[in-house]
Amino acid sequence: METAERFRAAVEKRDLTALEGLFTEDVRLYSPVKFVPFEGRAMVLGLFGVLLRVFEDLRYIGRLDGAVETSADGEEAPSVVLPFRATVGGKQIHGIDLLQFDEAGLIKEFTVMVRPQSAVHALGQAVLAGLVADGLAPAPAAG
Repeated sequence: METAERFRAAVEKRDLTALEGLFTEDVRLYSPVKFVPFEGRAMVLGLFGVLLRVFEDLRYIGRLDGAVETSADGEEAPSVVLPFRATVGGKQIHGIDLLQFDEAGLIKEFTVMVRPQSAVHALGQAVLAGLVADGLAPAPAAG
């Protein structure tokens, strides 16, 4: 089974262990709730530990294959887009996961896009709470 299908199966089964071998060591995950990417396999797996708890009734609803330009000289990386639906904190989310692969077929970049804006806000709050609870992010300063 190829990487995208293994990824989809692991997420749908909420199997964090099955995700471990699918990412490059220096993977970057671009999130709709953070300006800078999550970097490195350990951090991305930690984030997925939170996401698998936060997303309710997550289901992938399709797949689009293609390539994404990754450099100024026009190099392209194989990629897969996985549209999904989920609920977070009672908010319905529509989104896509864009997976870009390296030469070995591992996920080297991962971009998540979600809508609507109210769902992005609910997702951001839930993910931050989970990252803080798991010791992966500092607690926000009281204001």
